[in-house]
Amino acid sequence: MTATQFDPAAYTAQLAEKQARLCSLLAPFDAPAPSVFDSPAEHYRLRAEFRLWRENEERFYAMFAAGDKHTPILLDQLPIASAAINALMPRLKAAWQASSALSFKLFQVEFLTTLAGDALITLCYHRPLDEHWQAAAEQLAADLGVSIIGRSRGQRLVIGQSHVVERLSVAGREFSYRQPEGAFTQPNGTVNQKMLSWAYEAIGARDDDLLELYCGNGNFTLPLATRVRKVLATEISKSSVNAALANLADNGVDNVTLVRLSAEELTQALNEVRPFRRLQGIDLASYNFGTVFVDPPRAGMDPDTCELTRRFERILYISCNPETLAENIAQLHDTHKIVRCALFDQFPFTHHMESGVLLERR
Repeated sequence: MTATQFDPAAYTAQLAEKQARLCSLLAPFDAPAPSVFDSPAEHYRLRAEFRLWRENEERFYAMFAAGDKHTPILLDQLPIASAAINALMPRLKAAWQASSALSFKLFQVEFLTTLAGDALITLCYHRPLDEHWQAAAEQLAADLGVSIIGRSRGQRLVIGQSHVVERLSVAGREFSYRQPEGAFTQPNGTVNQKMLSWAYEAIGARDDDLLELYCGNGNFTLPLATRVRKVLATEISKSSVNAALANLADNGVDNVTLVRLSAEELTQALNEVRPFRRLQGIDLASYNFGTVFVDPPRAGMDPDTCELTRRFERILYISCNPETLAENIAQLHDTHKIVRCALFDQFPFTHHMESGVLLERR
């Protein structure tokens, strides 16, 4: 997104264009009109990453247009970033300008915030971090009321927590989420809460079981687990698995079994292609799966995983790429029909969109 693309007055028209694009992609499958969930036009992004650009012995926050790493866009504020990030930016800049221990060979700054008010700043360096940096960073964390992580080659020093805590409300219940530094989290917290509520309503109250692929830190797992008898969830990232286990415990959700497998590996296990040590002690035959929930990466589901989902009566699919969503639905269309769909504007002022569909067996 360039500075010229950010125009809050144009937001409604841009969202309408996304809706038309999604409708066009899903038209071959007789999809109903999507429910559209908008975003705040400003201060919606809870994460931000800046390179630092040096001019006249001063460092500035900088971003670059796609494909151009040599022409910096120098920033004092970023209107798409959360209010918390914008409040922290000048205070952090003043701190590094006043302290050589903080500024020396500092080349990148990352912010992670939450709707609940938590904040974590990662400072990245081209030098080893020593006791002088540690002392300055501890004072900075206290002054700003945040956690700080210092990174350099072979070093990761944590002051405070290595995660932030988000709190989201779904159907009148509040869920807390640990979101680790460096792990994937939904960038637009307001729209994420709308996504969770839509998925909660779409799955309905069930008396059978849920299979969840690509569960991440348990973003959808927590509210969906309250709608079914039990859940088998999979995730390949170790940090996300650890965060999901912590989130399940923190929220008292005890009907979820989580295994560190990729979607492709679970497909092999369910097809009895080969056994997996990480599934020892889990009786797959004891599950009565009625719904499969998938939230795959931008490439969508691979053909084998897509074929696996065909076995289920209901497929609840959240997608960050409508083109690969349409490709996957084309593979499933002969056995499943779309009964609900939605557009979630996670990424205003860009061509990216998040969407959701519920498919049921014909």
